Amino acid sequence: MEWHIIPTGRVWVEPGGALGLVPRPLWIEQQPVDDQNRVPMDLNCLLIRSEGKTILVDTGIGDKLSEKELGHWGLEWPEGTLAENLAKHGVQPQEVDIVVNSHLHSDHCGGNTQHVDGEATPTFPNAEYWVQHLEFANAANPDPRTRNTYLKENFEPVWQRGQLKLLYGNTTITNQARCVVTRGHTRGHQCVIIDEGGSPPVLFLADLASYALHLTHTSWVTAYDVEPLETIATKKRWQAWALENEALLVFQHDIYTRLGRLFRDKEGKFEVERVERGSGDRSASSSV
Repeated sequence: MEWHIIPTGRVWVEPGGALGLVPRPLWIEQQPVDDQNRVPMDLNCLLIRSEGKTILVDTGIGDKLSEKELGHWGLEWPEGTLAENLAKHGVQPQEVDIVVNSHLHSDHCGGNTQHVDGEATPTFPNAEYWVQHLEFANAANPDPRTRNTYLKENFEPVWQRGQLKLLYGNTTITNQARCVVTRGHTRGHQCVIIDEGGSPPVLFLADLASYALHLTHTSWVTAYDVEPLETIATKKRWQAWALENEALLVFQHDIYTRLGRLFRDKEGKFEVERVERGSGDRSASSSV
């Protein structure tokens, strides 16, 4: 059993999206902006090897973007691409057995497919792609608010080739990993838990808490959340779980705290302690 955080790039976005309605003075010291008033969001994925399976959780934004889209996102690769970082762990695309999509927003599933001779085809030809059925239904039938992030070329080719597995609630991946529904950011959003039984569990938060500050401040939600009140209720449940289990938390978009643990300070307020790679646990690795 092993797991690794896999960088796939970094984008720069308007603070109003990532921080929602939270007043700027409350977050600016924790999330500084660049000279264009943008905040960074890493696009980290999770590589899991368990019970002979090679599992990838999310795939980043991919490499199908046009020049205009590249400029819009401010996409850069300070630590390399998805393919490059998988290769550093000896993983080729054809060796991935399962791809778990936390949800189908383009910055989480754009790497599901790649352009081959101008056509979008699955990047991982032998993998089964797992997504909640409700998420797939919403993505396949977007509304005016979501149609610019639910891009069919990221998931429709997978469906057409019979590689898509629809999940109906919490689902076991292996005896050491499972998907859990965490509704709020989208109606079918899911996180992934790694639990070996003898060491602290790992929770890949995806957009339940994009940044560490989203987990420490229960009411802070992104403007992208479809059901913000559901996000708040869901966070409360998983805050309690993280404290009780002393869980390692993977923050998918946070460039400052990629891996951490939740705790309460002397005043009872939530804080996140940054955990460095290795973390004293034999399975923990945030290497690229």
